[in-house]
Amino acid sequence: MQLIDTDEASGFFEVVGGTERSQAATMVLDPGRATGGPTNRHPDSDQWLYVRSGTGHAVVEGERIDLGPGDLALIEAGETHEIVADEDEPLVTINVYAPPDY
Repeated sequence: MQLIDTDEASGFFEVVGGTERSQAATMVLDPGRATGGPTNRHPDSDQWLYVRSGTGHAVVEGERIDLGPGDLALIEAGETHEIVADEDEPLVTINVYAPPDY
């Protein structure tokens, strides 16, 4: 068993644990910052994105989805996506990739 303290997440993106079948990472987007874009995708990995704090939105396959604390979004393998933090506070997420992507 692995137990990982994600309360110290402060860098933009950090892989914090994983196995041969899955991987966890923290991501902190500064206010107004975006990551990904219309060509960004994980060809072979599903990405589960859990919002710990902050608000923002995802654009997945061209569709905008608002994100807030407690939301859990599934970005399926091959789907293009961008994650954007709102202007007022950082967007803090925990991401699980299956299989590992990083």
